[in-house]
Amino acid sequence: MVEGDLLDTRAIERLFEEFEIDFVYHLAANPEVRIGVDDPGVHLEQNVITTYNLLEGMRRHGIREIAFTSTSTVYGEAALIPTPEEYGPLIPISTYGASKLASEALITSYTHTFDMRAWIFRFANVVGKRGTHGVIFDFIRKLRANPRELEILGDGRQEKSYMLVDDCIDGMLFAIRKARDPVNIFNLGSKDTINVTRIAEIVVEQMDLKNVTFRYTGGGRGWKGDVPRMMLAIDAIRNLGWEPRFSSEESVRAATRYLLGSE
Repeated sequence: MVEGDLLDTRAIERLFEEFEIDFVYHLAANPEVRIGVDDPGVHLEQNVITTYNLLEGMRRHGIREIAFTSTSTVYGEAALIPTPEEYGPLIPISTYGASKLASEALITSYTHTFDMRAWIFRFANVVGKRGTHGVIFDFIRKLRANPRELEILGDGRQEKSYMLVDDCIDGMLFAIRKARDPVNIFNLGSKDTINVTRIAEIVVEQMDLKNVTFRYTGGGRGWKGDVPRMMLAIDAIRNLGWEPRFSSEESVRAATRYLLGSE
């Protein structure tokens, strides 16, 4: 285990010089969508510049293969739901989505210019062990502070796919084994959706709380940049032979138990 900062190009250089590396899994990013409203530069630096620095290190040291974790937010507010990988134009509505789309573009350009191979994974909402942000994490934090009332951002009708991290990792490794084009782009998610109010009900149930009042802040979005409805078409990876094991509700329920320490 080597801890480092991908904004530090010298650290990347030392890493590639010290270790024999033939494949890079690039998962590092700042995934907090809301932070972009107050500080847009965070996503530029921590998502785009870091990706460029990593690609440059790979190029200099002849490392040819990279797997990259992207996001459903690159699609913006897609008119077609479920949304396939071929959907376009891609018009992100958050700086986070824009930073991930920019990173995708850097990676695909490097694959063609420098004879690399890439796997790009556009995720639904990934939940599970060691989660540090997101709606389930926020609900648990709020209910521990006030077990009688839960603030829910928006109107609670925001409806999206949720994927347990176990499925996420399994799908990534499966696609890397099976798909060998220069650029391989896959949506990864569950086959259904769940709304925010139902997530709140599950968290309340798992915390064994009674008579909790839900207080909605109102509006169709939880925050600036929030996409109210998202479901990814996962036909491409399913056609390779992979299926998610967990539904959105099962993923949320399992993630809640993990975060509460009951599993």
